[in-house]
Parts: sequence; C-alpha cells; structure tokens
Amino acid sequence: MMKVTSWGRLGSLEHEVCFLSDRTGVPAQVRAPPGGQAPGVCYGMGRSYGDVCLNPGGLLWNTAGLNRFIGFDADTGVLTCEAGVLLRDIQRLFIPRGFMVPVNPGTQIITVGGAIANDVHGKNHHRHGSFGDHVLRIRLARTDGSVADCGPDLLPELFAATVGGIGLTGVIIEADIRLRRVAGPWLDTELIAFENLGEFFRLSDASEAGFEHTVSWIDCVSWGGGRGIFMRGNPAVAGAGAGRALPRAGWFAVPFVPPVSLINGLSLRLFNMLYYGMKKRTTGPSLSHYEPFFCPLDNVLEWNRIYGPRGFFQYQSVIAREHGLEATQAMLGEIARSGNGSFLAVLKTFGDRQGPGMMSFPRPGVTLALDFPNKGASTQRLFERLDAIVREANGRLYLAKDARMSRDLLESGYPRLAEFLKHRDPGISSAMSRRLMGG
Repeated sequence: MMKVTSWGRLGSLEHEVCFLSDRTGVPAQVRAPPGGQAPGVCYGMGRSYGDVCLNPGGLLWNTAGLNRFIGFDADTGVLTCEAGVLLRDIQRLFIPRGFMVPVNPGTQIITVGGAIANDVHGKNHHRHGSFGDHVLRIRLARTDGSVADCGPDLLPELFAATVGGIGLTGVIIEADIRLRRVAGPWLDTELIAFENLGEFFRLSDASEAGFEHTVSWIDCVSWGGGRGIFMRGNPAVAGAGAGRALPRAGWFAVPFVPPVSLINGLSLRLFNMLYYGMKKRTTGPSLSHYEPFFCPLDNVLEWNRIYGPRGFFQYQSVIAREHGLEATQAMLGEIARSGNGSFLAVLKTFGDRQGPGMMSFPRPGVTLALDFPNKGASTQRLFERLDAIVREANGRLYLAKDARMSRDLLESGYPRLAEFLKHRDPGISSAMSRRLMGG
C-alpha cells in the first residue's frame, strides 16, 4: 500500500499499487482472477488535478514503466510507443528530426496514455483539434483478459469511448500517433494587451485564420472585468533561432509545502498587477521556444506546493460561443464578489469541431480555466454559482481537472454519457467514476 495524490494535492490516500513495465505481460497483470479482485484504474504521472486517476483503498496500475518507443515511420510520421512514454520525451527526441506532437497541452510531463484517456487539447484546437484526432490505433487490455486494437476505422465505437474515456474502458498498452512535420523548435509569437472581454473576442476571431496557436491570460481579480494578455503564434521557418540558447529545464523548484497557501487576496492582486504590467511592456512580435510558450510552468518543479497543505482545485469549463461574452463576464463577476481568485486564469476559444471521443471535453465554444486554493465551504459555494452559469450557457466541465462536480452537471454537459457507459470495463473503477457514474 502507498499513499498517492493527484496534482491538486487535495488528499494523500492509500492505494495498492501495481507497477506495469512489460507490455507483453500487461493483459495477465490486469486480468481479474476467477474469484474477482478489487477494481483498478491507471495512474501515469498524476498530473490530473482531481480524482480521475485515484482509487482510494483500491488498486492502481502505475504505467510510468511502459516508457519505450516501439517504431517510427519517417515517411508518414507515425510513431508507435508504449502508453507510459512522456510527451516531453517525444518532443525532445523527434523535434531535432523534424517532427512534433500535433497537440501540446499545458504540460509535457504527462503520458501518452493519459493524453488519450483525457483527450487533452492545446492552443491550436481551431487548426488541429485535440490529441485524439491524431491517434490511429490503441491497444487496450481489458480485465476479462482480452486485448483489443481499436482506431477510427477499427472498432470505432470502442475507440471513441476510450479517447476521453478517463481510463474506464481498459488499460492502454501502446498507441500509434501521427506526428506533424516542423522546421524546428521555434515559434514566431506575438503578445497583445487587451482591456476587456470584448477586445479578447475580437482578437481571437481575427487571429484564428492567420495563427495556429492562440490563448490568453486573463486577470480575474481586478473589478474591471476582463483585461489580459493575448498570445498568438505560428511555427517559425527553418533556421530560426540559430545560435540562440535553449531554455533551461527545471531551473527552479518549490522546495517544500508552506504551512498556509501562498495564494491569497493580497498576493493575487499583487501578482496580477505586476504580471499584466510586465507583459504589457513587452507586447509585440518575438521568437519563442516551444517549451516556455506551450508549457510555461514545466520549468517550476512542484509548483503545486504553493497552495499549501489543503491543496487546490482547477475549474475548467467550455460554454457555447453564443453565450461566451455574457457567461464569461458573469463568471468573472462571481469570482470577484467571492473574494477568491486565480492567477493561472486561461481563456481561449475552441474551433468549430467536436472531439473524437464520446466524452471528449473540447467542443465549439469558449473555455476558461481557473485555479482556486482549497478554502473549504466558501470555495464550494463559489463553484455552485459557477456551475449554474455553465449549465445555463449549455456548457460542460473538464473531467481531467474536476474533483467535485455533480452527476446532473455531468449528464447535461456530456450528452453521449449513456452511449459511453456501454463500453466501460466492469473491472475498472476510480474515485471519479464512483462519484459521478455510480461504480
């Protein structure tokens, strides 16, 4: 038994951990014996924020040891690898060879299996969709001892249930992923300051045709309601960045958990004021390395410790575009009135395409991602008010980051839930599945 937590650090809970390292032996390791066994769930790097990767008192299949590259076709860009391979390792190996992961989420320190199970997205959804759009095949071990290969054209229903299926359809052993060709690790980027949400939406609409990557940081503390920094970028041409120093990896670490959260009303106002002022003075075009542009917090190791011993919640929603301005403004208003706040507030738009999975989070609309220190009842009351806005705006919450949504919000936000449940593996269960799906 080991104590295990997720990235939100909301609790350190006892689990029985089974380490998977030999892909040929995975089916036997996860197969339920005749007398049955406690249901399990996969755990990769633990970068999910809530309880999607936890199974308190039960079994975890740790997939970090399934970290081998199996094959690569340089003509097609198709990589075959085990489920525990990190996106960071794919990038660092293949970008010098002219290939990149097509969709880069906010951290590279996640496994391929986790990226598929949560159907992660990046800053280029309007161009390249989500991670699952680039997966060609998944090899899945089920707890009845069977192994299934599935893909968009091979057992497509099982594939659609597995992409975004939060690990509940089986244990991903390996996958085929199509990488994209790139000239190098550099991006031509531009920072633009905006003063309100109307400006954000105008910038976003104007940028999507000409820029592959678009995203913004937004100040959700100031009562002005919606000032921020808009970031957009395109892959740079071959030879860009020649002679420039590469960014240092993991140059700073939060050394310990402070006795109280360092995120409070005073520090939030100070940080947001300084960050906005600093970035506003550096607006304009520049050349950026992909790592700090895609994953700015990856260089701050153990940054989740700053929230103190009670941990923190992530709250990410997507709402229909026709409600985008009004609903986002309403959420920012509720946050300001609550006295809570987020310094990692990210606002962006998704393209006009549905996700490839039955339970994929991305859909056409506007997504706002927020983090909140765990202050107990006051934080939960704020979430209830935000939930009401999301529900009214025909929205949904991101399962990879959730730790507390209600069953009715899951059902209203994910209309394919009943279809998905038909493909669940009965030998797999998580804290999230029991909370939201009854098993």
